[in-house]
Amino acid sequence: MSYQDILYSEQAGRATITINRPAVHNAFRAQTVGEMIDALQQAGWNKQIGVIVLAGAGDKAFCSGGDQSSHSEAGDYGGKGTAGLPIEQLQSLIRDVPQPVIARVQGYAIGGGNVLATLCDLTIASERASFGQVGPKVGSVDPGFGTAYLARVVGEKRAREMWYLCRRYTAAEALAMGLVNVVVPHEQLDAEVDRWCADLLARSPTALAIAKRSFNADTEQIRGIGALGFQALALYYQTDEHREGAAAFREKRPPDFRKHAR
Repeated sequence: MSYQDILYSEQAGRATITINRPAVHNAFRAQTVGEMIDALQQAGWNKQIGVIVLAGAGDKAFCSGGDQSSHSEAGDYGGKGTAGLPIEQLQSLIRDVPQPVIARVQGYAIGGGNVLATLCDLTIASERASFGQVGPKVGSVDPGFGTAYLARVVGEKRAREMWYLCRRYTAAEALAMGLVNVVVPHEQLDAEVDRWCADLLARSPTALAIAKRSFNADTEQIRGIGALGFQALALYYQTDEHREGAAAFREKRPPDFRKHAR
């Protein structure tokens, strides 16, 4: 597959998948997600690859979630999957590939980007990184791993706060709540990722794969919750309430959700 929205490389047992849309803070559209799925499949079943790094191009953003500029009036992103975005498949692949997946977060990890960073096995952040959810501000939500699994990671109270209030959290705050593994000075981020990759590549790949499967087994029911939730989300995307959020974002004005609420 020829990639337009991502960069993919393999070197010394490590695969790196970089969302390459810095002009929109590495927001993803349907094509971006499809390319990430392809790259994860390529790396995940390659026995020469022992660790996968998920990153974002540039200094400003890891990923800012779904690209609202590509979100049509019909309530989809013009591709396959629920609401035209195969995000369920991408999330499942991050969990299903046998290798540990590391999120390298150098800037904004917002919305769907925060979900990706949460889902990765390990998250290494620059001190400049920023985390948070925006769904209810633009008429959206991640009704599976992005909510239920987040609660497992940071606790129910904090997860609900993140989704209900849509606040931003610094790298230090993310570390304190358990959302990331380590925070380092910005200029040391790549060196730190390299160290973690080297440590993982020195471990037994079979033992790591079994450990990952064991961790996943405890939260696997969330996949079913998400499948149900995304079907409901597809219906919600057809409502005037959702369209108001997307329109307000594009028009750079506060949304008036209440006039459309049922």
